[in-house]
Amino acid sequence: MRQRHVVVIGAGIGGLAAALDLSVAGLKVTVIERASEPGGKMRQVCVADALIDAGPTVFTMRWVFDSLFADAGAVLGDTIGLRQAKILARHAWDGESRLDLHADLQASADAIGRFAGAAEARGFLAFAARARQIYQTLEGPFLRASRPNPVSLVRSAGAARMLRISPFDTMASALAKHFADPRLRQLFGRYATYCGSSPYLAPATLMLVAHVEQDGVWLVQGGMHALAQALARLASSHGVVFRYDADVAEIAADSGRAVGVVLADGERIAADAVVANADPAAVQAMCVQAGRLAPARARRSLSALTWALRARAGGFPLSRHNVFFQRDYAAEFDDVFARRRLPRTPTIYVCAQDRIDDETAPEGPERLLCLVNAPADGDTDSLTETEIERCAHSSFEHLARCGLHVDRTSGAAVMTGPAQFHRLFPATGGALYGQAVHGAMATFQRPGSRTRLPGLYLAGGATHPGAGVPMAALSGRLAAASLMHDGRSTSR
Repeated sequence: MRQRHVVVIGAGIGGLAAALDLSVAGLKVTVIERASEPGGKMRQVCVADALIDAGPTVFTMRWVFDSLFADAGAVLGDTIGLRQAKILARHAWDGESRLDLHADLQASADAIGRFAGAAEARGFLAFAARARQIYQTLEGPFLRASRPNPVSLVRSAGAARMLRISPFDTMASALAKHFADPRLRQLFGRYATYCGSSPYLAPATLMLVAHVEQDGVWLVQGGMHALAQALARLASSHGVVFRYDADVAEIAADSGRAVGVVLADGERIAADAVVANADPAAVQAMCVQAGRLAPARARRSLSALTWALRARAGGFPLSRHNVFFQRDYAAEFDDVFARRRLPRTPTIYVCAQDRIDDETAPEGPERLLCLVNAPADGDTDSLTETEIERCAHSSFEHLARCGLHVDRTSGAAVMTGPAQFHRLFPATGGALYGQAVHGAMATFQRPGSRTRLPGLYLAGGATHPGAGVPMAALSGRLAAASLMHDGRSTSR
């Protein structure tokens, strides 16, 4: 019997997971990647001879990758070095207000009690229990399901359980029921940005992210990019062929079915099926027969303005993950989503990639990734150097007010904004999470694994079950499972 051939477009985490599962199942797999290495958004940039993670920096839901590696006959912990973080994140508002969240739940509650009082500590424990309940309600019938809808979710989880997780509340309104202190509502509302969304518009169900982090944040030796490299090596060992620096221009179709791809140089690669690990907008541009996939511009998720730096930093005891909040959080999202401009008072995320928990700061320059939210208008509106420098000045000035002094003159930096992200990930406008999760039904509006064109499947953080490294991996596994199920049905 002829071995079925699948082409995977894109070596991001979703494409790597799909390719690995398909090859383990005995299919011939070719991965086409326009970059020169795997990872997709999980990329590194070289700054002054140092490699800095310039994409995802937080590794959670380890069980997703434990399972993926185990099904391929490997052990994740034997393949890459992992260390569980004791401090989930360090947060600051000014030179005096500082709060750590810990891997130990009670330690976080105690820290919140010292920071904002005993009532807020009790509110946190109730919030953590609610986040856990939301996660447990949605993990099976939503995260692991191929394409859930409101009816299937109610059938699987039960109407009573669904009502208890407040699917029609916004995240901001739900947090107000747990915390009186606006700083805590701000801190936990930030989890909506993990899906590229505003806490004032996102559903309360996104509070499950708090439980995901509480369940374990892991630090990857060699950076997050090492995970992508490990997946690519494992896939190669199972026979997957990788073709880098190759750009797919078209998904070929014949007789109402995907039959391969056409590269930008005109080369045609025949296949029995295609898995596109790309933003749905890019897939739609490559294949009109896939149907309407791309969200409207107004529904795009957040983009970002990032600075990958190798610079001296002092005055503030950085942990690995650090967040520096401004006081007016609502204004930030009004600027980005309503006014379509860089925030005037941005929240700044700083990933100190040479730090672990409370260990001593490295001597000399260190590797930092600094990030602020930005509108995903990289295809229509190029930010001027003046606008970018104004945002940079505001951001690093606020870091200084909080005690962190970054000497930007002491080292090199690579800046990436919406226009650069749009070039890296075409047809997105620089949106890093697909469409924003705004409204109770938004979680059901992401495309699923299957498209209108038989033989074409979708994977990646812009498809179901959503954004983030583990979700992208789950999407790849769902695409592979759907493809293999459909192949068996066709054979019968």
